[in-house]
Amino acid sequence: MHVNGLLKWIAVYVLVLLTGTAYAQHPKDDIKQNIRRSANSLMAYPGPQKKQLTSAPEGKQPFYISHYGRYGSHHLLQKKYFDDPYQVLDVADKAGKLTDKGRDVKLRIGKIRDDAYEQLGELTPTGVWQQQMIAQRMVERFPEVFLDGTDVDARSTTVTRSILSMEQFLLQLTRMKPRLNVYHNATHRDMAFLNQQDRQLMNIRMDAMTQKRYSEFTKHYDKFNRLMRTLFNDMLYVKQHVDAKKLNDDLFLLASNMQNTELRKNITFYDIFTDQDLYYNWIKDNAWWYINYGGCTLNGGTQPYSQRYLLRKIINDADSCLKLKNPCVQLRFGSDNVILPLACLMDINHWGLATNRLGSLGENGWSCYRIVPMAANIQLIFYRSNPDDQDVWVKVLYNENEATLPLSDEHAPYYRWADFRSYYLKKLDDYEKH
Repeated sequence: MHVNGLLKWIAVYVLVLLTGTAYAQHPKDDIKQNIRRSANSLMAYPGPQKKQLTSAPEGKQPFYISHYGRYGSHHLLQKKYFDDPYQVLDVADKAGKLTDKGRDVKLRIGKIRDDAYEQLGELTPTGVWQQQMIAQRMVERFPEVFLDGTDVDARSTTVTRSILSMEQFLLQLTRMKPRLNVYHNATHRDMAFLNQQDRQLMNIRMDAMTQKRYSEFTKHYDKFNRLMRTLFNDMLYVKQHVDAKKLNDDLFLLASNMQNTELRKNITFYDIFTDQDLYYNWIKDNAWWYINYGGCTLNGGTQPYSQRYLLRKIINDADSCLKLKNPCVQLRFGSDNVILPLACLMDINHWGLATNRLGSLGENGWSCYRIVPMAANIQLIFYRSNPDDQDVWVKVLYNENEATLPLSDEHAPYYRWADFRSYYLKKLDDYEKH
């Protein structure tokens, strides 16, 4: 890598350390503050924004935790993500059409391709660390739940990176609390609620009209000439032989995922993108996620209901656990395409936003990097004064930050379980009736 690129990466890394995880008002400013945020769902887990949590209602203490977490940082899923851009640059290099920067970028792709060899989609050391730290903070924040003999029931999808995320989480729990009673499993039987695939909803995600509107929206942000001139010395060659949009998308994908690998310490692709490039790539990707998993009204605004079985399962499991005298924990591990629509279905932090204005998402607080970074998680923390107390309260931590719900905010971030239960069951019932 050229010295300038390395210096830019070091400057960015220092900036991340200095600025922490606080978000600005608008994504454009957020991304300038920390360019890793442009990665959206590929952003490495940022951790909680503050250590101190709001005190529980008087006399109440935590006794049950219900959790759903995305797997941690991992390598890219397919070999083509490395091979395709490498091949384009390699052919151009043999034809003498690359700049010095272009040749350098080709070499970087070769290094990260070698690093990911036979590890496609697998958890990285960064992903391991993320799960361990989330588990550690859970124990430290809620020691009343993690007593000797507390039952911990952990379930994962059958995807390897999800299973390993569960195992790393549990390893950390048992290091800290070796007398927990732990059960864990990853079975196809649980896939019905851990990773429900609603074919009817999937079929309308990108119907012809929605695809047309999305294509019209993204055209405004398809600006690739500057990047092509950075990599190639002959723009006529680019016009005749290079799919500029695909190459941009491939390189942006590599740039985004570098933060999840060990090679992030000495390789970056951010030096080939400007702040505007990163924002343009972010806004297109963010809109794609919103259309496919959010409350986008272009396709009916119903995509979050793909996780209705999971939400009902969470509620039913909680009803059972609230009858127990002793504390308990339920952990569930799955993917980004589950936790994002679940967050929208629950309208956490107003992420249930329903609109057809794709350009307004950022100003309305709907930013994918806030909702579903690597290792994203929802924790429902339940409180009561004693095992016979029927006045149970619940608090939602989203990515370990206190979150709001579309319920009475008189005591937010705490909500009565009866209100929570009634509101969401009615929402699910109303959808299923229609």
